[in-house]
Amino acid sequence: MSDAILVLNAGSSSLKFSVFGAGPELGLRLAGNLEELQGHARFRARDAQGAVVDTHAWPEAQPPGHDGAIAFLLDWLSARLGGDRLWAVGHRIVHGGVHYAAPVRITPAILADLERLVPLAPLHQPHNLLPIHTLAARAPQLPQIACFDTGFHRAQPPVAQAFALPRELSASGVRRYGFHGLSYEYIASVLPQYDARAARGRTVVLHLGNGASMCALQEGKSMATTMGFTPVDGLPMGTRCGSLDPGVLLYLLDEHGMDARSIEDLIYRRSGLLGVSGISSDMRELLASDAASAHEAVALFCYRIGRELGSLAAALGGLDAIVFTAGIGENAAPIRERVCREGAWLGIELDSAANLRHGPRISTSASPVAAWVIATDEERMIAQHTRDLLQTN
Repeated sequence: MSDAILVLNAGSSSLKFSVFGAGPELGLRLAGNLEELQGHARFRARDAQGAVVDTHAWPEAQPPGHDGAIAFLLDWLSARLGGDRLWAVGHRIVHGGVHYAAPVRITPAILADLERLVPLAPLHQPHNLLPIHTLAARAPQLPQIACFDTGFHRAQPPVAQAFALPRELSASGVRRYGFHGLSYEYIASVLPQYDARAARGRTVVLHLGNGASMCALQEGKSMATTMGFTPVDGLPMGTRCGSLDPGVLLYLLDEHGMDARSIEDLIYRRSGLLGVSGISSDMRELLASDAASAHEAVALFCYRIGRELGSLAAALGGLDAIVFTAGIGENAAPIRERVCREGAWLGIELDSAANLRHGPRISTSASPVAAWVIATDEERMIAQHTRDLLQTN
């Protein structure tokens, strides 16, 4: 009999899962997702090689919701794992606030703390916490570990976490937190295998997906990042606006009669690539489109990346490497090409053929600043934290 770790990443209408062996290698055993949990719900599971091993669908009139999806998944895993034991569950939690910089075993008191952080990440936090409640009721003896997307950035210098606001607001927790920390932590952990100089030096990682951000690493530690108090800050994203003059929000309140909820909907769900293009939040569709608005959305996305790249290089006092990761970063060669060409002033020399092959190195051998494509693996990072925390306690 062997132990298994379940990793869960819950969204508003989906549940992604991975199962790892709890041994030293953390071998991936299964992965999959449950989608459209409030509608025509579907389940698909794959083995470690990516082959589909099972599927299931629910009638549209009888969606399982998150509770039903968790119950289904636990029953399915019990049958699939046979005599092996489900040892623990690791959860991706977007916001850890001021107090949670490292993974923790979830208790009722900690769960109550995390509930209080929902206003800081309203699109993510409530859904991250739903499976925890369900599992606590269904399998109370099963250890659950919270791993925080904000935790990696808590080591930043205080000046990088501060807003220029009255001190009492800063003391209450209004500060720059940063997100995608589990992704950046994973890249930092594997970067020495690709580029020892970059791992020891100054690297900017570009986590480009439907949610997008960038992080400046010095010797593998976060020094600055583009997201701030919430995951809506920084780069334009699939449906999120990114950095926005706060005066715009006051104008919308005063002149357009919008309230807080309608503004929330605007900046989280109706802006970004979708809002600018009026076509789609999917970069693949925009790159394939001949519409002028699609080109404008792509241009704005790349322009903002270029500006932030210069800012983060300044925060590091120079640059040794950049790393592209996540869905767009790993797969969209035209975006990488545009970013690298516009970053030539920093010393990035693109190898076009290597870029079309998706790397891993996409800069020339003589390039002063190396450019890489490295697949992220947040799920493995969560599994590692889960195993290590339980083995040391």
